Amino acid sequence: MAAQKINEALEHIAKAEKYLKTGFLKWKPDYDSAATEYGKAAVAFKNAKQFDQAREACLREAEAHENNKAAYEQAGMMLKEMQRLPEAVQLIEKASMMYLENGTPDTAAIALERAGKLIENVSPEKAVQLYQQAASVFENEERLRQALEMLGKASRLLVRGRRLDEAALSLQKEKSIYKEIENYPTCYKKTIAQVLVHLHRNDYVAAERCVRESYSIPGFNGSEDCAALEQLLEGYDQQDQDQVSEVCNSPLFKYMDNDYAKLGLTLVVPGGGVKKKSPNAAQDKARGPAAVGSHADEEEDEYSGGLC
Repeated sequence: MAAQKINEALEHIAKAEKYLKTGFLKWKPDYDSAATEYGKAAVAFKNAKQFDQAREACLREAEAHENNKAAYEQAGMMLKEMQRLPEAVQLIEKASMMYLENGTPDTAAIALERAGKLIENVSPEKAVQLYQQAASVFENEERLRQALEMLGKASRLLVRGRRLDEAALSLQKEKSIYKEIENYPTCYKKTIAQVLVHLHRNDYVAAERCVRESYSIPGFNGSEDCAALEQLLEGYDQQDQDQVSEVCNSPLFKYMDNDYAKLGLTLVVPGGGVKKKSPNAAQDKARGPAAVGSHADEEEDEYSGGLC
């Protein structure tokens, strides 16, 4: 079966090359017919799992059709099958630029998203760039929900990679668009994510300002999100690890997107995050085990002579 498909592909290649030849009676190559044959060859090679040859056929199809954007994208997908992901992304990006130049921005953005998914596990930095580019294209087309989806992916990858300064900016961009489309409950969640990012940046002032500015969002003041954030900031400011941990372990925080939930669970107050203890407990620890017994002795001595 594979051998049959390879032979079929080679026949299409031979036909394509024939269409490209010129002669005494044929002055111009027939690029359209050649491109069609290269496309058929690519399909046959792909079915035979000869991905390198399929990629080459796709590229030759793209060259025959100078502006054949889909052929470049298909060549990129062949490279994906061969696990040559950086090269695959490069070709899909090229296709995306051609889609933009040809006036089909939606297709360009979808191609960029596809490239981001391909490279996400190999190069998160490149994936962030691709998702942000896709978001920009969608935003320019006023497809804000799709833009938000791309920005959300970028923000989570930035948090995962501990690129927190950039994550803070990305989250602010998300929040602004959610406010623009009047999705206020999601604005509250983005405020929580922002505060966690700022506290992990050791920037309490930015975290507090973030909450203060969110009071202008309808419904935020008085919401459970607002109350939890005020409690979190109070605990952080007072270096009360118990209070911070209690807030961050609440369902409101734990059931956020996994990357933000992890920020909450790993948040440590300034000073090392040692949980506060009662003054007596701290003194007992300093004086050693005998101190516990001394408290009991004092109570017994108080009543040793009876009540009179």
